[in-house]
Amino acid sequence: MDKPSLEFLSALERKVRWLATWTIHNANHLRDNDDSLKVGGHQASSASLSTIMTALYFAALRPEDRVAVKPHASPVFHAIQYLLGNQTLEKLKNFRGYGGAQSYPSRTKDIDDVDFSTGSVGLGVAQTLFSSLAQDYVAAHGFGAERAEGKMVALVGDAEMDEGNIFEALLEGWKHGLRNTWWVVDYNRQSLDAVVREGLWARFESIFRNFGWDVVILKHGMLQQAAFAEPGGDKLREWIDACPNQLYSALTFQGGAAWRKRLLDELGDQGPVSRLIEKRSDAELADLMANLGGHDLPSLLEAFEQARGHDRPTCFIAYTIKGFGLPLAGHKDNHAGLMTPTQTEALREQMRVRSGREWEPFEGLDIPEKALKDFIAAVPFARDGRRNHTAPAIAVPDRLEIALQPSMSTQQGFGMLMHEISKGEDPFSDRVVTTSPDVTVSTNLGAWVNRRGLFAREEMADTFKAERIPSTFNWTFSPRGQHIELGIAEMNLFIMLSALGLSHSIFGERLLPVGTLYDPFIERGLDALNYACYQDARFILAATPSGVTLAPEGGAHQSIATPLIGMAQDGLASFEPAFVDELATILRWSFEYIQRSGVAPPDETNWLRDLTGGSVYLRLSTRSIDQPRREIDGDLARDMINGAYWMRKPGPNAQAVVAYAGAIAPEAIEAVGMMSEDRRDIGLLAITSADRLNAGWTAAQRAREAGLSHARSHVERLLANIPSHCGIVTVIDGHPATLAWLGSVHGHRTRSLGVEHFGQTGTIADLHKHFGIDADGIMRAAQAVVAGRPLRHLRAV
Repeated sequence: MDKPSLEFLSALERKVRWLATWTIHNANHLRDNDDSLKVGGHQASSASLSTIMTALYFAALRPEDRVAVKPHASPVFHAIQYLLGNQTLEKLKNFRGYGGAQSYPSRTKDIDDVDFSTGSVGLGVAQTLFSSLAQDYVAAHGFGAERAEGKMVALVGDAEMDEGNIFEALLEGWKHGLRNTWWVVDYNRQSLDAVVREGLWARFESIFRNFGWDVVILKHGMLQQAAFAEPGGDKLREWIDACPNQLYSALTFQGGAAWRKRLLDELGDQGPVSRLIEKRSDAELADLMANLGGHDLPSLLEAFEQARGHDRPTCFIAYTIKGFGLPLAGHKDNHAGLMTPTQTEALREQMRVRSGREWEPFEGLDIPEKALKDFIAAVPFARDGRRNHTAPAIAVPDRLEIALQPSMSTQQGFGMLMHEISKGEDPFSDRVVTTSPDVTVSTNLGAWVNRRGLFAREEMADTFKAERIPSTFNWTFSPRGQHIELGIAEMNLFIMLSALGLSHSIFGERLLPVGTLYDPFIERGLDALNYACYQDARFILAATPSGVTLAPEGGAHQSIATPLIGMAQDGLASFEPAFVDELATILRWSFEYIQRSGVAPPDETNWLRDLTGGSVYLRLSTRSIDQPRREIDGDLARDMINGAYWMRKPGPNAQAVVAYAGAIAPEAIEAVGMMSEDRRDIGLLAITSADRLNAGWTAAQRAREAGLSHARSHVERLLANIPSHCGIVTVIDGHPATLAWLGSVHGHRTRSLGVEHFGQTGTIADLHKHFGIDADGIMRAAQAVVAGRPLRHLRAV
């Protein structure tokens, strides 16, 4: 890069660091703070990345590139976006305040051009890897063929590398031939609480090289390299390379005089080395020792330019100083530390920023404002404007066909539905992509994969087929394949779904991702699932098998709390169908729902924000149950999607209603049948989505509180005509709290049955009896819940 450009970048780097520092100072010391809580903002962690981010955003990146910013560098990101015109002064002034710029970059809550949300450390890093795999998938299928391949870039704190999900992702990337991925490690050698262990960089280098990455070590800047070329410079280099992390940090904090004393004590009286040190003032010596690779624009720009010339994944280990350019630099306590007003005032004067002009984009810089504006306007990264794309919706068939068998499980039905989709020759079938963490067959995706194949960038034949060995499954890998097979790590599944589910925004190409896993192991990837939903990624998750109905496997393989996760997780509509015709109706709706992105008031039929869309979670079962033979008309389909319908509508004198969800349906049906031998008014409520029922009820209550007296939710209408003395028994193969709230809708006495403790091995009948969710248990609960009046003719239990 030519000298004028370096001058512009150097000026912008100083401005970015100042704006980030001032933004945090304003939030903590100047803005009104009624609750007196520390606002925070990580001034030191931001400063260590200021040079790297300046080099990337103002020079190295291209419009097709995507970046996950280290969470604690959010103020630098917002400062850069402010200079690029994508962030407002109002939101910058309100950083970490209500409606202001977010503490960690957020796709859904920030107005500036955030590529990947960050916050839960490590997840944004892994997201770039899986986004690169998604980019390969999109390109291999010929979607958006005219779009240039971008680099998926992660800015990583060295302490962030402690996160296990990063290493799980590395292994998956190696399996899939990862390309076009850059991870820039901010190697400031300080974590939240301490200084990192000696030699950590060597471990990082070894790990990345073992996984096939290029590794670029950016340790010494141009100033240091020039000093090393002077007489005695070799001794200085040896000393720097051998200096312990804690000592380097401490001397950085103490400044030039401390550097001089230590260097002369340890390297003095050697002629050339002493002269090398003595010829520099304290300030110049401090600048020299702080001139690490991560703070040297020429070194960074050269490294990024070289990596641009190939598609190999590259890890840049960039030595930096935490708190670079600030009075906090190097201090081991600086992670959450804040500069004092006195320190900030001194920095303001050093930056030549006049009082009252702290927010001015070009204040204190030597380069004319117009020249800087022209330079920023020509920045390659921003030349195409905002880079979050849109993609048209893919038409979904009016219904998903399936040949019902007399007895089926919802897991089996899911596999058959996916198989039917695989037979299609249309954009809908072509845009579906599936993925699973080494449980493809056991989650019933085998037939889909046999027809649609596994994805790989290069053709790989099925050796068993080539050797004519009989096998049920045809494992052929090719660029045309539509199933991405993953290793067993559930974290990788959810980050992969997040990447695929953002393809319409990141790459401008719509995919319809479907992921499967064992329901009990959702918890293993819950942080990544939450992260995917927070980014507004769109996908369908089929979790099966679920509950204690996986009886012979025992407690660790039986899910309890997952229905509550489905209810609580924002951005995720949760369903638990009992019958396959319900599943077919819900799955078809789900493919439409994950493509919606409208902003509209709630639908007054259910008070849900269905036009906004989201992801979908299907809690399925391996338990085969008898399937009803019925025609699903529009009203019944709508009720199924809204969360519940009457299998048996209660009469005007009903004493009890049984409400069930999922594969526990046979027990609920049996109990109601026995109780209603001479009492026809007993009701049976089939709940397909406790999540949507509850969300609609809550939303309708808020609407009434806001003055919309007519607001009524789906569940309120379903239960409206039940007598006040009627009791409700709820039952689910999961935590009973999932449905326990039903009695609160209209004030009915309620008894909730379910599973609260780890299960055991046994038969389904054994476990249902053990937990009291068999037909007898339901009947006992019904007898107890009817307000002091036992039901007549209940079978003795």
